[in-house]
Amino acid sequence: MPAITAQWIRKTVARFAKLVDAPGRQAAEFEVASNPEFLQEGKALENIFHPDRIVVGVESERARALMERLYHPLGCPILFTNADIGEEVGADVTQVALGMGLDPRIGREFLNAGIGFGGYCFRKDLRAFMHLAREHGVDCGLLREVENINLQRAALFLKKVRRAVWVLQGKRMGVLGLAFKGGTDDIRESPALRIVKALLEEGARLRVHDPQAMEATRQGIPPQAGRLEYCPSPYEAAREAHALLIVTDWEEYCELDLARLHELMEVPVIVDGRNLLNPEAARSAGFEYVDMGRSSRAKQWVAAVESTS
Repeated sequence: MPAITAQWIRKTVARFAKLVDAPGRQAAEFEVASNPEFLQEGKALENIFHPDRIVVGVESERARALMERLYHPLGCPILFTNADIGEEVGADVTQVALGMGLDPRIGREFLNAGIGFGGYCFRKDLRAFMHLAREHGVDCGLLREVENINLQRAALFLKKVRRAVWVLQGKRMGVLGLAFKGGTDDIRESPALRIVKALLEEGARLRVHDPQAMEATRQGIPPQAGRLEYCPSPYEAAREAHALLIVTDWEEYCELDLARLHELMEVPVIVDGRNLLNPEAARSAGFEYVDMGRSSRAKQWVAAVESTS
């Protein structure tokens, strides 16, 4: 929930508790604790039963004891903080840093170049922090730039597509992915959909595939004869395409049969917005392969480092 929500809950409960108390009766006792969930889409059950950490915002020892007793059986680190974030609203930056450090997503696995992040929660929370910062007169320029740069990633990808095929009008494109990330059917704030809409606006003819998100997408963007077709497999999406675009990091897209794709496509061009494929393998299969932020010199350096580790 957005920061300072707990304060408003406490005020509201306290106000109405006084209204219902009978004269002479002891006032109702209550505690307010903020217990954010850290569920990753596609891994919810694993996150529930085997969490990496529990973060709880409390304002009393009684609330702390109750929450500690509740979560102790899970056997994971429990971080207790106050309920808000930022010096202006009474939080401790060391607690914030500790909580972030316990998140396994703050690491190599989530430091991959691509077309940007999506999903409802992340962007909602980002905007909530920006609003809170403005309310307290705190400069949130860094957060604004995070949002701006994220939106620019899709624009950069489209620039690479234009460079690869020159003119988008009338070109047949296979698009692999619609969800904001692999493992979910969630299309909210999906950068893949921003790309699909931009391609349609420029006159491209799309054949799209996603293992789970096609039904949800179809409701918002219906099929269009000759312009947008939903396909049952990535290979059908690639059929007679002038380029194949990979925009969601589904594991099954990492294992595509490149020889089969090459045979199906009109022009063997792959623009990989998630860096899922091995560049050497794709080029050896006869593709013009375009990825995000990887150069041949950098790949040689990484290979050298890995060979000595």
